[in-house]
Amino acid sequence: MAMSKGAVELISEIHMESVQTVTPLTITEPRQARQVLTADPIGSGIFRHCLHILLYHTKASQDDARWFHVGWLKESLARALLVQPIFAGRFREGDELMEIVSNDSGIRLLETRIPTSLSEFLDFRGREDAEAELVFWKDIDEQNPQYSPLVYVQVTNFQCGGCSIGISCSLLLADILLKENFIKKWADIHNNMLSQDDLPAAPMYYFRNIKKSTDCSPTSIFISNANKKSGQTMIFTIPGEHVNSENHDALQFCVEEAESKFGTKMAPKCSLFLKTKSCNSIKVENFPKDGLIKPKSGLQSQIAAEIWDDFGSNDVEFRKGNKPALVSYWIGFVSGGVVMAMPSADQKGCPDEVKVIVTVPYQDEF
Repeated sequence: MAMSKGAVELISEIHMESVQTVTPLTITEPRQARQVLTADPIGSGIFRHCLHILLYHTKASQDDARWFHVGWLKESLARALLVQPIFAGRFREGDELMEIVSNDSGIRLLETRIPTSLSEFLDFRGREDAEAELVFWKDIDEQNPQYSPLVYVQVTNFQCGGCSIGISCSLLLADILLKENFIKKWADIHNNMLSQDDLPAAPMYYFRNIKKSTDCSPTSIFISNANKKSGQTMIFTIPGEHVNSENHDALQFCVEEAESKFGTKMAPKCSLFLKTKSCNSIKVENFPKDGLIKPKSGLQSQIAAEIWDDFGSNDVEFRKGNKPALVSYWIGFVSGGVVMAMPSADQKGCPDEVKVIVTVPYQDEF
């Protein structure tokens, strides 16, 4: 979809302040690894699909500027990566194996500034078009994937003192981001860190103020592939015993429900990201939408519709009492459609339920 004129004018005023790399506070030992299992020729989508989560925080008090200072966010994120160091990892390819390894190469952190207030931006009619500029994503390099970050964080400061925090994550790690509620864990660590009496007056490692240059603009170096208008999403919960690598019938029902709601069709074969029972692997394959057997009516009654808010980001407080004014979620690079299936384990280790995220393309894109 074409971006509105107002959105184009607004985002042209966004200025990049800094670009930094965040690594875990201490060296990760032993290293973690997640196998990426691919059963079919799946094309470049595996390197392009991503999840965007964008949180808007108002300035509730004069002290909020300190709590949302990018330098402190960087330090608390480094501590949070001790919990999930895989986010700071990179691809590693072998002859017969592709995996993500927590080698501490880091998350990319960007700070930007926009010449408008948060309230004006949220009321802006072209906000959904402009939101893509408040997150950053660069497609993983197909030829040399080992050099590409898998997670980006962009902090955008508004004139009023409010800010937005945009997280972009490869779909190969998105189940950890959502099901483990990593953003909330980061926010809790941030709260605890800034509540300490012996905290220094300023963060130790913080660099900013990239100067505008006619010869070499930072925006020409750091080109984002983030796209707001990629597709529309429905979320479902399915009993765990009905979803596995051999049985996709319940997923077929979810796809048909999403197609019916949004009035558009997915490709005959779209991307399926299936989290396996093992916490150390994720399977990516072509989802054969056509030709699957429709699930029995009894199973259909067990499939429940959910919403993005159920993942908990609306309750994230980087400063206690200051919940997001708004949270936006969307899947980047939908192409012919994307299906994600993320099981959660019960106390016995068996899949208790599966969250299914179905994103269908806009009709004029497919």
